[in-house]
Amino acid sequence: MANQRAIRLIDPRGHRFGAAFSVILLVAAALLNLPIVVAFVAVALGASALFGTRYSILGRPWPEIRRILKLGPPTQPEPEYGPRFAQALGFLFLVLGFALLVAGAGPIGWLPVIAVIVLQTLLAVTGYCLGCKLYVLHWWVPDLFDRIIGRRTVGAE
Repeated sequence: MANQRAIRLIDPRGHRFGAAFSVILLVAAALLNLPIVVAFVAVALGASALFGTRYSILGRPWPEIRRILKLGPPTQPEPEYGPRFAQALGFLFLVLGFALLVAGAGPIGWLPVIAVIVLQTLLAVTGYCLGCKLYVLHWWVPDLFDRIIGRRTVGAE
C-alpha cells in the first residue's frame, strides 16, 4: 500500500479572508507605487503554497477574528491543495509583476499584479477560486505542483 499523507482540511472562510487582506495590500501598493509590498505579498503566497496554508501570513489573523466574532467551525471544510495551487499561481504572477516593476517596465509591470487583485477580489467576494478550479482539472501543472510540495497521490509508490 502506498504511503500517503492525510489531506489537511481548511476553513474556506479563512482562505477568503486572506484573499481580501492581500487585495487591500496590493491595491495600496498599486495606488502608492510600492513594488516592495508586491514582493511581500508574493513571499506570503509563496510560503503558504510551498509549506501549507497554516503558514499563511495573510490568513493568520482569521482564527482570532473567528474567535472574537464567535463564529463556529466551517460547515464545509475544503482540502488545502487547491488553495495552495492557487497561491502558487498568484506567487508567480506577483513575482513577474515585481520583476517588471524593478526593471522599470512602468505600468506594464502592474498588469500581472492587477490580475491577482481581480482574482483575489473574486475569491474574497464570491468564494469562487479560479486557481482552485484549475487544480482539480488534474492537468500536468497541478501534477508538477504536487511533486514539488511532496504530495503523494493514491496508488503512488
